[in-house]
Amino acid sequence: MVSNSSVAVELQSELERIMVSVFTSVPCAALLTINAIILFTLRSKQVFRETSRYVLLTNLLVADTLYMMMSQILYIMANSRVFLTYPVCGTLVLYAILTETIFPLTLAEMSIERYVAVCFPLRHSSIVTLRSTAAAIALVWAFSFVNVLIRVVLMCQFPFEELDSLEMSRICDSFVVLVVPVAAEYDRVYNLLLFSTAGFTVTSTFIAVLITARSASVERNSVRKVQNALLLHMIQLVLGLSYRIFIPVSVTLFQVMSWISFVRMMNVMYVLVILLPRCLSSLIYGLRDQTIRPVLLSNLCCGFTRAVNNQIS
Repeated sequence: MVSNSSVAVELQSELERIMVSVFTSVPCAALLTINAIILFTLRSKQVFRETSRYVLLTNLLVADTLYMMMSQILYIMANSRVFLTYPVCGTLVLYAILTETIFPLTLAEMSIERYVAVCFPLRHSSIVTLRSTAAAIALVWAFSFVNVLIRVVLMCQFPFEELDSLEMSRICDSFVVLVVPVAAEYDRVYNLLLFSTAGFTVTSTFIAVLITARSASVERNSVRKVQNALLLHMIQLVLGLSYRIFIPVSVTLFQVMSWISFVRMMNVMYVLVILLPRCLSSLIYGLRDQTIRPVLLSNLCCGFTRAVNNQIS
């Protein structure tokens, strides 16, 4: 599928490839800008730096931002018919995989934090501390690094020395890390365990909060907000999982579609299943969170005012 998709790119007109690059780059640039502003907002106030839920949000936004940047770089290079060597392509793809893994695990940690806040409100400050939050974030990144190292070891089993050249004859994509059968099997098992664990965590915390909401001793308005947050986490996780589900589906579609139609469909799906799930975090917390919103709007207004003053001067 991947090797033939590069042929499809060859058949695309220069104008179409430029339009496709703009079609994906504009929303990606807008999302990256929003993420950068929210990250600046989260670092601008002490209350955000010392509250565990906002520290977890910062970690999620950093990972999402890095992932979107690398995904867009790989996408533009593929659309521009840039052929890399196997080591360079493998490094870029592994970097994207590293940041991709942070997404579901951090959502699970954020769900647990909200669960503790509702179900154990008196012990929340002692359970969810900055130290425990930092340890949880470090554990997530360490887990992601181990995953990357395992993939590197599996890639090294491929006999690259038997190739005439290390330069790839196809566009760089995530399939470069699946060059041996055991790597493909590891990828399937790993993603199944990753998303099932994250899905179970988010779902179980949501159910636990629903049960707690029936108690008359809890404040219904705050519980409702937590329920909405957990529901949004579930939606984000499903959207993130849709990319993994779409990969085998795309293999089937490629067999019944023309190359050009397949590439055009993949362009649309790239925005829907890769960019969209990563933008929900910034939109949800930037617009929905009552604590972040006024500071965020203040930063946006100040930035706009400075830009206008610079143009006038």
